[in-house]
Amino acid sequence: MRKFKIPSIAALTAFEAAARHESFSLAAKELSLTESAISRQIATLEANLGVHLFVRNKQRVMLTRAGFLYATKIRQPMETLDRDTLNLIAFGGRGGHLELAVLPTFASHWLIPRLPEFSRRHQDIFINMGVSTDIFSFSETHFEAAIHYGKPTWPGTTADYLFGEEVVPICSPGLLKKPVSSAKDLLQYPLLHSTTRPDSWTHWFLQQGIDAPTSREGVRYELHTMLISGAAAGMGIALVPKFLIEDRLPTLGVIVPYQTTVSQDAAYYLVYPSEFRHGKPLEMFRSWLLEQAASYCAHHANQT
Repeated sequence: MRKFKIPSIAALTAFEAAARHESFSLAAKELSLTESAISRQIATLEANLGVHLFVRNKQRVMLTRAGFLYATKIRQPMETLDRDTLNLIAFGGRGGHLELAVLPTFASHWLIPRLPEFSRRHQDIFINMGVSTDIFSFSETHFEAAIHYGKPTWPGTTADYLFGEEVVPICSPGLLKKPVSSAKDLLQYPLLHSTTRPDSWTHWFLQQGIDAPTSREGVRYELHTMLISGAAAGMGIALVPKFLIEDRLPTLGVIVPYQTTVSQDAAYYLVYPSEFRHGKPLEMFRSWLLEQAASYCAHHANQT
């Protein structure tokens, strides 16, 4: 049996706001309370915990070391509680929602255009999306699944293969001084790199039988949309997934200077903690996503 009383939500809310502002008056304004109400909540919290959370100095309050550590620990659980409560209210207790971490360009150009079809099938399930380009610990975030590009080596997860990726070089037509007759000709121009895929150009040149030590040189952008914009602006030649630019070259203002595609040694995966597998929102989304990925692969196989 628990031998201490967990602090009330009201006390924790008052403390978190006061800690964030290091001000009782600003916390009171944010929470539409009086300053004395904030002070009483925190005094009660300190008495129950047996720890001083603030140092009072005339008109100022400052966090103690214990207060700082406690504020850091409770902030994320309180944000999760707020988000889950709002989600429950928004969805009225219906089918539920899935918190999905996505790669931003993949989501914008491939996933989101297909989501209306999912919504028509599952009107009671909602997909919330947040951006994450790196591997993270599911236990330390609110995400329940993620779209991952790489290899199926995400610790503690199940990974479902979606599809591989072909990459092509793109640039502004005005960048080229003369026609490109070989892959090696591209080394005459600045190369634009992805920060999340720093070896892409090296791998691409090796696939063409070219060992190019200078292929790692050049500016780096985090998102593929930035790479496309940089290429269109004449900053250099970018290497981007083919599915992002196919049928859109005139609109984007870029060309493919050398007609070849290279398959990467990585792929797109849906990853999720294995214990989440049987939750309805994830189960429905997973089934639909795998169907969409298979259809996409079949369509492109028929075009080659």
